[in-house]
Amino acid sequence: MSLLKIASVPPATVAPSATVLEAVEVMAEHAVGAVGVVDGGHLLGIFTERDVMLRVVLRNRQARDTRVGDVMTSPVETIKDESGEEDALVHMVERHVRHLPIVNSKGELSGMLSVRNLLEHRVDELARELHSLDQYLSNDGPGG
Repeated sequence: MSLLKIASVPPATVAPSATVLEAVEVMAEHAVGAVGVVDGGHLLGIFTERDVMLRVVLRNRQARDTRVGDVMTSPVETIKDESGEEDALVHMVERHVRHLPIVNSKGELSGMLSVRNLLEHRVDELARELHSLDQYLSNDGPGG
C-alpha cells in the first residue's frame, strides 16, 4: 500500500523565508507537528515542534523575527512513496524521527508521514483482524 494513503496529503509547507511564527500558525491550522520547508517545489528541510523548542525558545530567539530557513532541520530524512509501512517505521525508529517527508521519484515532497499516522493505521488493521477472528470463532460451523 502507498504510504500516501496514511500520510498527510497534501503536506503542510512553508518557504524558508517564512517566520517561525508563520510556520507555527501553519502547523496549528493543519493540526500537525511538522512542516516541510520547500522552495520552488524542492524540499530543503523540515521544521518541527522540536525545532521550535530547541532552536528558537531555548536560544531565546523571537518567533516573529526568526526565519524558518535559519532554524530548520537540514538535511532532512526522507522516504520514497514506494516504501512499505514497515520500512518507514524502522527508518523512523532507527533515525529517531517522528515526522518523515515522503518524496516522489523527482525528489519533490508528496506527503508527510508521522509516527502517529503509522500507529493509528496499524491499530485500525489489528481491530479489523480481531473483528474477523471474532466473527469466525462465533460461527456455528462450516458455512455459518
